[in-house]
Amino acid sequence: MANLQLTQAPVAKTGMLIRKPVEDVFEAFVNPDITTKFWFTKGSGRLEVDKQVQWDWEMYDVSAQVTAKTIEPNKRIVIEWPGYSGPTAVEWVFAPQKDDTTFVTITETGFSGDGDELVQQVTASTQGFTLVLAGLKAFLEHNIRLNLVADRFPKGLEEH
Repeated sequence: MANLQLTQAPVAKTGMLIRKPVEDVFEAFVNPDITTKFWFTKGSGRLEVDKQVQWDWEMYDVSAQVTAKTIEPNKRIVIEWPGYSGPTAVEWVFAPQKDDTTFVTITETGFSGDGDELVQQVTASTQGFTLVLAGLKAFLEHNIRLNLVADRFPKGLEEH
């Protein structure tokens, strides 16, 4: 393992088909009244370019200050947030498909740290955003709250 070297900056990326129109899927990420049903528990306001909002995960006593850098309605959102060891950028791309469905891609970039830290951060981010998309899918398609983010790290369970 001594010869392992990164040749490019690692990126967290995941995607999912959501069987809803692009307008509904986009709104689910800019409107905290919807986002709180599948991701964070509280948001201080809608995402707007250059406006800082706070997202809270009350079950973990964690908050993040988030600033939207780009919002292209029904196409793309880019935010900056604290990340694991420094600010990172998260981009959502909304690609309308046939039959009023939407493919959402989420990409996080800008990770920092040594090789082991980078692998851990990218892995955790990819896992987290995959759960977010699965929760979104269940909520928008079936009106079911799966509590995936809340149940990822239940109290009393040590991760091994």
